[in-house]
Amino acid sequence: MGLTATRTRPAAPQREVPKSRGGRPTKTAAIERDQRLIEVATRLFLDRGFDATSLDAVAEAARVSKPTVYARYGDKRGLFAAVLRREIARWLAPLSAAAETQLSSAADISVEQRLVEIGREMLSFTCGPDAVAFSRMMTSQAINFPDVAKLGKEEGWLKAVATTARFFDHLVAQGALDVEDTTIAAEVFLDVVVGHTHRMATFGTTLEPKSAEKRMRSAIKLFLAGALGPADRVRDAAKGPTRRRSSR
Repeated sequence: MGLTATRTRPAAPQREVPKSRGGRPTKTAAIERDQRLIEVATRLFLDRGFDATSLDAVAEAARVSKPTVYARYGDKRGLFAAVLRREIARWLAPLSAAAETQLSSAADISVEQRLVEIGREMLSFTCGPDAVAFSRMMTSQAINFPDVAKLGKEEGWLKAVATTARFFDHLVAQGALDVEDTTIAAEVFLDVVVGHTHRMATFGTTLEPKSAEKRMRSAIKLFLAGALGPADRVRDAAKGPTRRRSSR
């Protein structure tokens, strides 16, 4: 998937919420209502931005009462946090899936190629238009609502680091990586592989897919220069000496 690809969101279903005998929505209907609210809110936040999106507009678009929205989320910040939490879970899913796939990949696949596959997935979802839009909103609201920034860090960055660190733990156990602290290694890896490209996309400077891929591969080579374990050092040595540019 290219870095500039857009994701088409399905229109939120418009239907009445079934009521129980007591007049309150059934449990299933309440869950469907909340999902519809989040879908509508996500679309409005992406289309209009944080400041221009009101709870009244969300309630009208989702066809629910305004008191229901206020009772469920308290205020716009609470609604945005709920939207952000779900979006982060969507962004992390490809990373987790890629890590799991590489854990079960054939033993003869190099560490570099495994990391390239993970890096490619990370570029796709962290530099996509939705991720960039939410990153901008979080940045703009961080000063006024530090708890939103905290949510982004704890639910997004720290979980991505933890997922990557678990993958590195596996590689260390295999002797494929030689690092003392896999959490620090994961932080460095994420930052050098996709951090710059994501920041540039957030600033409005999106790299072409080929350029982003080239940068990602170079960053992984630099990362591995100090992290390859004994097994992969032996493999690289068997390939023979590599050409180096003259410093003169």
